[in-house]
Amino acid sequence: MKLLFTLVSGNKKTGPIPVSTSSKETCGDACAFKKQGCYAKGGALNIHWSRLTRGESGVSWESFIASVKSLRMGTLWRHNQAGDLAGENNSIDAAKLAELAEANKGKKVICYTHKPVLDSQALEASANREAIAQAIANGFNINLSANSLAHADELLALNLAPVASVVPSSQVKNCTTPNGARVVICPAAIRENVSCATCGLCSRARGYVIGFPAHGYAKNAVSLVAGGKASA
Repeated sequence: MKLLFTLVSGNKKTGPIPVSTSSKETCGDACAFKKQGCYAKGGALNIHWSRLTRGESGVSWESFIASVKSLRMGTLWRHNQAGDLAGENNSIDAAKLAELAEANKGKKVICYTHKPVLDSQALEASANREAIAQAIANGFNINLSANSLAHADELLALNLAPVASVVPSSQVKNCTTPNGARVVICPAAIRENVSCATCGLCSRARGYVIGFPAHGYAKNAVSLVAGGKASA
């Protein structure tokens, strides 16, 4: 596993905050967008991600942990603009995640995972839930990534972690899930003057879902997957 750690991101949506990238083997087969629809597989990001995965760039886990430890207290940063939590395919490496949570103490992280946490998805789900719960208890906030608002309801029912969900590209207003949970559309996705750096909602524990309208080169395919019922 190799990682990139950029202290000042040039990405307009994240804003000028530290951002990491993890190599592709961290992405699980349980992710509905792994084969088609992953936004990170398009454009310049995929070029850098592919070089990282081939071992042509990046740093070791130990070096990455040192970089996280060195961040100023209170720093907001984004873990994995591409890639997922440490661990191959559907598995979370609990020891590495615990080490990262320790290094992150005193900082604020924006992190999402598509690693499976529902028993219907994969055998690794139970162990993954335990690893995520421990990390959150140690102050490392993780958002469970949903493929649709119906999937978001399943993840919310776990009472494990905050939930973020893809929504169809046309869904740019706040809405609710099929079970009535509140969905707030990502402010950075719909407002020109907002970025992760100025928002930070995804770094917090909260009682509502963050909705991300499908975007990128495969937004139509993603919108089809995300096309669960959205109520105004």
